Amino acid sequence: MHHCLLPHQKTKEHRKSQPMEEEKPWALISEVGDDHGYLAELAVIVKQHFQIICYEDFLQNPELHGSKVQALLNWQHCPAVEPQLLRLLPSLKVVASGGVGVDHLDVPFINSLGVKVANTPHVVSDSTADLAMGLLLASARKIVNGHQVATDPKTIHIPKSLMGVEVTGSTIGIIGMGEIGYKIAQRSTGFEMKILYHNRTKRRAEEEQAVGATYCQSLDELLRCSDFVVITVKLTPETKGLIGSRKLSLMKPTATLVNVSRGQVVDQDALVRALKKGGILAAALDVTYPEPLPRDHPLLGLPNVIITPHIGINTCNTARRMVERMVKNAVAAVRGLPVPDEVKAQKK
Repeated sequence: MHHCLLPHQKTKEHRKSQPMEEEKPWALISEVGDDHGYLAELAVIVKQHFQIICYEDFLQNPELHGSKVQALLNWQHCPAVEPQLLRLLPSLKVVASGGVGVDHLDVPFINSLGVKVANTPHVVSDSTADLAMGLLLASARKIVNGHQVATDPKTIHIPKSLMGVEVTGSTIGIIGMGEIGYKIAQRSTGFEMKILYHNRTKRRAEEEQAVGATYCQSLDELLRCSDFVVITVKLTPETKGLIGSRKLSLMKPTATLVNVSRGQVVDQDALVRALKKGGILAAALDVTYPEPLPRDHPLLGLPNVIITPHIGINTCNTARRMVERMVKNAVAAVRGLPVPDEVKAQKK
């Protein structure tokens, strides 16, 4: 069910302080509720500034609302921003996407139409860093396996196979020391970990000193020395397939790979081979390619793999901050003001 028109009680004073419904600009959203929709309380945030039309309702009669829509809010990559949709939105001024990655958007093409693109880079870092540490800990200490043993009705003794890996005092190698990578480094200090990082640019000395991080100009060096390798890079043509057979062969056979960036950064076939042959100890992934994986994919059957379904940003607080930021970006674009988190096509 799609419920675009939400009952929302307001006092007379509140109604006076809000723009009249007919004065608000129009925004196209995915839906309210269901798997790809906004929670009702988040849709209310959008409705404070926009008249909203849900994607399926829009497709019923695109001529009715197409010329009115000035903002497209892209939540969990929905609705898909494709040329055929953009052609139906001649008044569109902005595609406001939730999250950091914009690899699902053809930014150069969207910009060529005179439409701005925005993301929400700063509000997702804490929750993503938290999940990265959660995956690392769950893999190292076999938490998922332990839960299965503890709840299995056939369990009568605790198997020795639940012996885990010490996290405290180990070496973590962070590939991509942007905002998320830095927050992972901050969390790692609590586990007294030795922190290595590889990045396009070296962090300032005071930033390194604050977390005790050491810069590795060579990614190969980081891979050879790390007990846990955590990937937080953006997906770009340069990072696609970054971790393949050769890179995996450099890792310790006792090392764990953690990926919270994008599935395409890792060659999954090479990863399966490394996990099966003991080239690395384990993998903990919040991202795969595709998502979800086909149900017969070999990664799903390996005992030394933990996979979560791209839930790095899935907390109520982060979702609210994301929607608020999407709306802020969209409102700025509609008003012709500078867009706080504008993403521009990179010049070649």
